Amino acid sequence: MRAVDTNVLLRLITGDDPTQTVAAEKFVSSGAWVSHLVLAETIWVLTTVFERDPQALAQTVEFLLKHRDLTIQDAEVVVAALVHYRNKPALGFSDCLVLEIARKAGHVPMGTFDRTLAKLEGAERIAA
Repeated sequence: MRAVDTNVLLRLITGDDPTQTVAAEKFVSSGAWVSHLVLAETIWVLTTVFERDPQALAQTVEFLLKHRDLTIQDAEVVVAALVHYRNKPALGFSDCLVLEIARKAGHVPMGTFDRTLAKLEGAERIAA
């Protein structure tokens, strides 16, 4: 299976460049893999450049998880991160994803200086 870069995923989501959107749809039509890193970068761009709010970001992640032609790396990890993000959008999706990746790898508790993130099971606040 082929993989996609952030810019391909962004075209599928936003459709902001019609020519590239058609090319992206054609590329993924036979199946494409989306890594955690590409997903995190995509959410960052949607937040900072496209100014999407947390609800729209959560809907986008759901859209990608359900997309007929995309396979998301460790989809169950992304689903768990999405649950955290929906409950505490102030955390940011990437923080939720990092925690769930660490959990799947068996590397918890995950140390953090972030007080809000540290409230989640599997995270531990490091006192400075």
